[in-house]
Amino acid sequence: MNLNLLIWVPLLTTAVVVLWGKGQRAAMLATVGSVVQLGLALLLYLAYTAERSIHANVPFLFEYRAVWYKPLNITYHLGVDGISVAMVLLTAFVVLAGVLMSWNITHQPREFHALLTLLGAGAYGVFLSVDTFTLFFFLELAVIPKYLLIGIWGSGQKEYCARKLVLMLMLGSALVLVGLLGVFFSAGHTFSLSAVSATGVPLKLQQWLFPLLFLGFGIFTAIFPFHTWVPDGHSAAPTAGSMFLAGISMKLGGYGCLRTVTHLMPEAAVQYAPLIIILGCIAIVYGSLATMMQTDLKYLNAYSSISHCGFVVLGIGLLTQTARNGAVLQMVSHGLMTALFFAVIGLIYERTHTRTIRDMGGLIQVMPFVMTVLFMAGMCSLGLPGLSGFVAEVTVFVGGWEREELLPRVAVVLACSSIVLTAVYIVRAIGQVAMGPLLGRVDQVPVGWAERLAVLLLLSGILLMGLWPEWLMQLVDMPAPALETHLSRIEN
Repeated sequence: MNLNLLIWVPLLTTAVVVLWGKGQRAAMLATVGSVVQLGLALLLYLAYTAERSIHANVPFLFEYRAVWYKPLNITYHLGVDGISVAMVLLTAFVVLAGVLMSWNITHQPREFHALLTLLGAGAYGVFLSVDTFTLFFFLELAVIPKYLLIGIWGSGQKEYCARKLVLMLMLGSALVLVGLLGVFFSAGHTFSLSAVSATGVPLKLQQWLFPLLFLGFGIFTAIFPFHTWVPDGHSAAPTAGSMFLAGISMKLGGYGCLRTVTHLMPEAAVQYAPLIIILGCIAIVYGSLATMMQTDLKYLNAYSSISHCGFVVLGIGLLTQTARNGAVLQMVSHGLMTALFFAVIGLIYERTHTRTIRDMGGLIQVMPFVMTVLFMAGMCSLGLPGLSGFVAEVTVFVGGWEREELLPRVAVVLACSSIVLTAVYIVRAIGQVAMGPLLGRVDQVPVGWAERLAVLLLLSGILLMGLWPEWLMQLVDMPAPALETHLSRIEN
């Protein structure tokens, strides 16, 4: 399996769209490229599960290494473990769904689809990199296209929201860069994850570098109180942009916290674990309470994303293998669920020309397919058994209860209480939008084949994970021996 293909295919697709993507052809070319990416992601999953049983003692499979900048020992170094493969699969699903939802873009479609595809390349690069500088490079690559997508194709206060999003993410990037440079100089002048893991970072430096890196990556995953870019950015972004921001971009931070922070600095992770748990609980409860106050469908989904990403932070802070698995499952589940939510909101807005909940009602009479999908996304959000949300959140709860200390168990109880709050705002919003008499003007625009395929693709992922989670659990529950050593040190 050549991991370069997962990065170069979207880059090549971007170039092809720029050169030959005139009009509707841009959507067609981007769709073909996205289908190829999904095929490569599925091939990677099959290859990884086959090879892992043979090479059980190898930290990362399918490694590719090339010298990038020798004076600073920077290498273009790719490799995957189970967590990486899960994130690649999520990215492939969301990118294809986002492209399919964008077939109706008429304003500068060439540039739109080129930027959207470029975002995918950046995400793949982050999830495949086992050199921290390469990871940081691809993390930055995915920032500027977000600004352009919101600033040009967004709605409302799009310029303000685009600037706010980029400035907040740049703050996170600056903290990440400082932290990674600190790790570089303290661990033998190397950016390699494997080398740093073997060498270790001195404890005194861990105490300074850990909060920098965790906060930097945490900003990408909407950690409290640096979460304010999420509702503004999501509300102003076009449908595909919102799908990518919530479905993939917010996972870059959680992945970074898990991959480069807690694994490289386990002693500091123990010291800061209570603070991480508290921040996760604040995000969960605050996000739920704030969501209950929203009257705009996009803002409702954006604030609920803050709450759901709090489960990722909580799972990382609980420091048990089960809880960490739950954090990864929550990243995958939330990525699929929130992308589906934003896709449905886009379909509703195109036909009602409003996102205000109180201005809608009785839409199930004229949009039965869209309302059915909205109901399924809502049930996934509140954790209905049989859907992915239930599997992910319960895994975090069980992992937290494995800790016998007071704080982790109190955190689990608080996190469980958020399910009730989630049920309140989900049932209330869906009941207002779908049920009752028909309110307002609704354009009788049929749902196109591309849009149907997009939502069914995401829905199939939610159902597959909810009804048969074992395949994904086995994938993410296969830590490499080099990382296992650190995890055991944390837990002991």
